[in-house]
Amino acid sequence: MSPDTGPLSTSAGTSEFPARAPQRLSVSFEFSPPKTEAAERTLWETVTRLTPLQPTFFSVTYGAGGSTRQRTHETVARLKSETGIDAAAHLTCVAATQGEIDEVARAYWDAGIRHIVALRGDPPSGMGGKYSPHPGGYANAAELVAGLKKIGNFQISIAGYPEKHPDSPDAKADLENLKRKVDAGADRCITQFFFDADDFLRFRDRAAAAGIHVPIVPGIMPVSNFQGISRMAGLCGSKVPAWLAELFQGLDDDVETRRMIAASVAGDLCRRLRDEGVDQFHFYTLNRADLTFAICHLLGVRPR
Repeated sequence: MSPDTGPLSTSAGTSEFPARAPQRLSVSFEFSPPKTEAAERTLWETVTRLTPLQPTFFSVTYGAGGSTRQRTHETVARLKSETGIDAAAHLTCVAATQGEIDEVARAYWDAGIRHIVALRGDPPSGMGGKYSPHPGGYANAAELVAGLKKIGNFQISIAGYPEKHPDSPDAKADLENLKRKVDAGADRCITQFFFDADDFLRFRDRAAAAGIHVPIVPGIMPVSNFQGISRMAGLCGSKVPAWLAELFQGLDDDVETRRMIAASVAGDLCRRLRDEGVDQFHFYTLNRADLTFAICHLLGVRPR
């Protein structure tokens, strides 16, 4: 997407839907542990819809301060046992000592979970608050990665920020932090969501130049609730282009049109990235299947 004009025009490239690359694109899907019975039904309906796409893995988030620790564990274990697909548990440094976090990690290992998404985490007060390391805890994600590797040979995914983490003083420092996490043993970087493909491509190139050679997987957030995503973007350091705001203008009460636009925008973003050699995508599903399924279909990722 052009940062000025928005989704690709036909003159920007000749690629067409569905994807025609010789290899099948790899996708993965992120969920949050449900808090109510209704939310649990919605989640498993989503899982049922997305499982036939044969994702590389599912991941399950971890609430601020470990507030969803037990639900995260239960959801990850059920995903793995009922779908047979690799399930990754998010684990953070927040509000726990190293011993407590290590105990959680060992419980995952004993349950057959071999993939962890290792994150510093948001402050217990939530995104946008001031972060302070817990006394006796891991100070940051790089320390957490190193600690996990001592417990078991986990596959470890970490976070990356195409537009830098909001707590980093500048992009250089942010990239140095990413390299520390990779050097500690991380296997994959999944990015924060973004809306300008060039931001991701520049980030990928700078990471490679810095000696970071693990896969860097774009995190894709389909936008159907523009106001909600704008608030989230402001807290996590992602910019919202003016053209995106214009696309959703006047559609507050028009859910169906918003969904069609969301699928088109995210589909164009993924197509541009695919044309630049990206063959892995991680979708922030918000526990809903429709938009993610539609975008995967556009990319040629379909049930076999």
